[in-house]
Amino acid sequence: MSEETITFHLDSEKRKSLDEIALLLDRDRSYVLNEAINAYLEIYSWQLDHIKEGLRQADAGEFATPEEVAAAFAKWRK
Repeated sequence: MSEETITFHLDSEKRKSLDEIALLLDRDRSYVLNEAINAYLEIYSWQLDHIKEGLRQADAGEFATPEEVAAAFAKWRK
């Protein structure tokens, strides 16, 4: 996989925290940034996939019955 250099602005407190994490992990700043970006992409890809699936289900008229909704809320309230 090829690598590219990018530049972006980061406030000084965040850079300080980033550097502290890198120091504790005995890694460089680039490693920590790449790990953070990987986690971000994984989370948002998962969310977007679920949103797309929800929209597909809604477009297909696949809705939960009132009984299924009530059962889900009852389970969460426990």
